[in-house]
Amino acid sequence: MFSLFKKKSEPADLSFIGADMHSHLLPGLDDGLKTIEESVRFIQELHALGYRKLICTPHILNGVHDNSQKTILPALELVREELKKQNIPVTIEAAAEYMVDHEFELLVEKNQPLLTFGKNYILIEMSYVAASPNIKNVIFQLKLAGLQPILAHPERYNYYHRNFEAYTDFKDRGCLLQVNFLSLSGYYGPNVKQTAEKLMNKGLIDFIGTDMHHDNHLKALKDFIGHKSFKTIIKNVDFLNQTLL
Repeated sequence: MFSLFKKKSEPADLSFIGADMHSHLLPGLDDGLKTIEESVRFIQELHALGYRKLICTPHILNGVHDNSQKTILPALELVREELKKQNIPVTIEAAAEYMVDHEFELLVEKNQPLLTFGKNYILIEMSYVAASPNIKNVIFQLKLAGLQPILAHPERYNYYHRNFEAYTDFKDRGCLLQVNFLSLSGYYGPNVKQTAEKLMNKGLIDFIGTDMHHDNHLKALKDFIGHKSFKTIIKNVDFLNQTLL
């Protein structure tokens, strides 16, 4: 993991984004933050960068991150209470980042309650090794249920880098796409960066997220948005994040 941006040259400001819709800030639920103290510190840092709302999306992956409303919502309330005690004026909400696997497909087919945000948005992801074989059916079933799927960080699925038509197919099926800030910085490598920029240039990206997990992510985010070329990279994209405020 690396970043092409080493030095800051402008004040970091994400107030024009307003809301983050992909993060792992709730403590002790997945591979993100572990303690309430970490959660508060990161939330303070992101608020200082201009965010007014942070939507936390813990992983839900059967056998690895066995989260549900029963684990996520109590963690959300714990963080909210601590923010209130410390008088930190930022809105915190929670949904989830659902791995598209057989178990998730069953939840959708059985019309089980799912964690959503905004206008019935639901964040989904796939493995970085191979595409979920049931992804198209899941998107169809979610749309049928009145939910709007958003595919997290499609630029990081290397198996699509030489099959760009797959991205337009997702859009044609009514699935929105969310790019990671750090993908645009080069943090995940040049191929991911190139794909992320191509997706944006072709008007295929709808949301941008931090996908915040740990201190390395926070530092890389600050370095990127503080660099003079940051606004040039994203200047022509009308992200939908502000609609979540």
